[in-house]
Amino acid sequence: MPQHPILQHTLSQAVVFTGVGLHSGERVRVKLNPAPVDHGIVFIRTDIAGRDSRVEVEPLAVAESQLHTRLVNAAGVQVSTIEHLMAAFAALSVDNVTVEIDGQELPILDGSAAPFVKLIDQAGRRAQEAPRRHIEILKTVEVVDGDKRAALMPAAGFEVAFAIEFASSAIGAQSIDLQVGEQSFRQELSAARTFGFLHEVEALRAKGLCLGGSLDNAVVIDGDTILNQGGLRFERDEFVRHKALDAIGDLYVLGAPLIGRFEGVRAGHAINNALVRALVAQPDAWRYRVVDQELAEAV
Repeated sequence: MPQHPILQHTLSQAVVFTGVGLHSGERVRVKLNPAPVDHGIVFIRTDIAGRDSRVEVEPLAVAESQLHTRLVNAAGVQVSTIEHLMAAFAALSVDNVTVEIDGQELPILDGSAAPFVKLIDQAGRRAQEAPRRHIEILKTVEVVDGDKRAALMPAAGFEVAFAIEFASSAIGAQSIDLQVGEQSFRQELSAARTFGFLHEVEALRAKGLCLGGSLDNAVVIDGDTILNQGGLRFERDEFVRHKALDAIGDLYVLGAPLIGRFEGVRAGHAINNALVRALVAQPDAWRYRVVDQELAEAV
């Protein structure tokens, strides 16, 4: 928990890292910079010249994407696979950051949010002289697509519930229901890695996706077998934990932490982002709320 939970936070100092994009396969350099009050999370493409290179994190900037979350500005400049970094920002109460990146996709690192948590810890966090604003859910908003469902509903704090089911016995049916705060995120979700099936890799690469994927940055399943030599980081249910992690990152494109409950059933980035848009389109379903110390400690 930051020292002042009712205040906005930025980083204490800049931190730099490099890595390979999961889908692009390109190596990029990223610098996380402190930013002023009410700045929000903003990406700047340092490799772009001659057009607007600034990509702000906000719901209407999210472009259609099945396998990751992608932002696009009015000039067509994009930044993709932001969800793990955004989840770390959300869970560690980081409100204001400028993210400089010299490519189109954030590095996948080890496939989880844990390296991003470590980078934020390395940079440190600094409280700012302005209150932190939350989004409080006032009534249920739901998006359904076949057997997939995502919903936001009122709750006293921030809760995430997720359920998945796959035919592979390596995954099967899994669920998680968690009151999300900094410590629960660090312990229960941050280290859960992205995952995929070996038989899908060839088709994805033919579409220009998963070019940087490997056993070093994803859990890979072949039929009913997990191919990673070290196995899972969480006994059996690393998969649903990662889906919950993704949802936290996808929801933080709203630009403020939530007071509410998220429920996902077989949901992915596309339906998560559809839910964000549905919430924004229903102004009577939510309100901004500046919280007091007691509520801040609960959320």
